[in-house]
Amino acid sequence: MSIMATDIVVKCVNVRRTYGNAETEVHVLRDLNLEIEKGKLVVLYGPSGSGKTTLLNLIGTLDMPTGGTIRVLGNDIVQMNEEEHAKLRRQQIGFVFQSYALLPTHTALENIDLTLRLPGLSHRERGLRSQEALEVVGLSAWADHVPDELSGGQRQRIAIARAIALQPQLILADEPTSGLDTRMARGVMTLFREIAQVRDTTFLLVSHDPMLTEYVDNAYDLKDGRLTLRLKDVGTERA
Repeated sequence: MSIMATDIVVKCVNVRRTYGNAETEVHVLRDLNLEIEKGKLVVLYGPSGSGKTTLLNLIGTLDMPTGGTIRVLGNDIVQMNEEEHAKLRRQQIGFVFQSYALLPTHTALENIDLTLRLPGLSHRERGLRSQEALEVVGLSAWADHVPDELSGGQRQRIAIARAIALQPQLILADEPTSGLDTRMARGVMTLFREIAQVRDTTFLLVSHDPMLTEYVDNAYDLKDGRLTLRLKDVGTERA
């Protein structure tokens, strides 16, 4: 059965990303191809410096490719202007950054609420979504705490709560289980799996954690600027 174009959330075709000038040019991505369907979980593996975060930033419109095409939710992002990129990020893409990217002077609840203001949600809707997201990640009791009062694992969960509260069509997560113990990491991946199934949300994750392969639909290795599909152990596949 062929896949409808509307079911393709991310499509990268011959994507290249280089840095530097002609004399010091560094090829990070080389004619990379990737296609992700709606509601799927995909993880990218690779050594540090292999270009995983670069690819995540390109798909999230935080950076632009040197060559090739990238379509996100039906949009050719290379042809869009910065205002259109910003609108796409505000409304349809959730981010979980490795550095958390939490405002230090804002509480956990306020950090989530701030993100929900960007798409213009009402005060009531923002409050409901923020509280629900904190409950989902098990941090309702820490709603009034600022980042310095939270552990690294708790900050990571706030970053995840902020992304899911937006209820985006695509979530991009850089090391989402970093700083979490095994039990909590599995809880986060179970949550991602449930959101994907219930809301048809698509997830693209970057990680070094081999456990994630138990929860995702596809895993890729990024090496020498190109992706290779990692064959999953049949014993760990999930329906």
